[in-house]
Amino acid sequence: MTTERIIIEDKENPKEELLKKPAEILRTGGLVAFPTETVYGLGANALNEAAAGKIYAAKGRPSDNPLIAHIGDFDDLPPLVLEIPEAGKKLMEAFWPGPLTLVFPKSGLVPYGTTGGLDTVAVRMPADPVARALIRLAGVPVAAPSANTSGRPSPTTADHVWQDMNGKIDMIVDGGAVGIGVESTIIDASGAEPVILRPGAITREMVSAVLGKEVPLDPAIISGPMKADVRPKAPGMKYKHYAPKAELTLVEGDAESVAGTINRLAEEKLAQGFRVGIICTEETKEKYHEGMIRSMGMRAREETIAHNLYGVLREFDDLEADVIFSESFSRDHLGQAIMNRLTKAAGYHILKV
Repeated sequence: MTTERIIIEDKENPKEELLKKPAEILRTGGLVAFPTETVYGLGANALNEAAAGKIYAAKGRPSDNPLIAHIGDFDDLPPLVLEIPEAGKKLMEAFWPGPLTLVFPKSGLVPYGTTGGLDTVAVRMPADPVARALIRLAGVPVAAPSANTSGRPSPTTADHVWQDMNGKIDMIVDGGAVGIGVESTIIDASGAEPVILRPGAITREMVSAVLGKEVPLDPAIISGPMKADVRPKAPGMKYKHYAPKAELTLVEGDAESVAGTINRLAEEKLAQGFRVGIICTEETKEKYHEGMIRSMGMRAREETIAHNLYGVLREFDDLEADVIFSESFSRDHLGQAIMNRLTKAAGYHILKV
């Protein structure tokens, strides 16, 4: 398969003429990667079970890992769901369009091939102008997990998508670098009480403020890997995700202890002939002296860390790092999403010092 790539120069006001072809590909069962405000998505017609199957094949994604259906307008939601509980309505009003995915009881219109066999469907209305224009032109809800090989760091640029998907999909819509850099928050709104299934830029604190009560985290976020016989409720819950090729270790503790430990471990690995990567921040990078040192951003501005996270992990792949040692981050606000992604990327390998 030849993968075509088109460039959207004016991302805020994308020309409809440029999006007609990718919209037609989506509508008729093909695969198109496109930018959202979170990461690049790999899109297919969410109502076409065969098209959804192509996503799983292109990514090498387990078939029980559900897909998120992306919509362009509020009116697109009712046909996909059996009901919209009150909590879901409040969250839609507060955060759509935006980086929030809501899980509802699915209607018969949505095939089980899209939901990973579940009786619920995950739905998001992206804020990215290119994404919304493309979905509207397609005229169908668009299932779109991250446009990467399953398990790898998610793509935040079209070049990342090209690395993983060239020759496997029909088209890449290049809308430049994404804004946020980590996947959407996912909330299960299908039951009596909403539950956060995946943290993201819409933080637990923000959700709790809208609903007027503390919203719990699904135990899988806290306790570690899910058992093999458990069916995940949402993407990113069960399988290894976001991982670089190198072995990644998170080091957690006070700043001085963390830097001292990472420097010691790096020296040991370098002496053994390994290529060593170190992930730090602008505030701490002067503490490190050996290895390939990369800052992910500023602790004082967590959004910079989220924005650069996957790009740094992919850079270490390009640099052929053998091992990576990373500082840990706050688990509050956006830090919860950052640590969720890093913990999974490290296979839950955390060294506390």
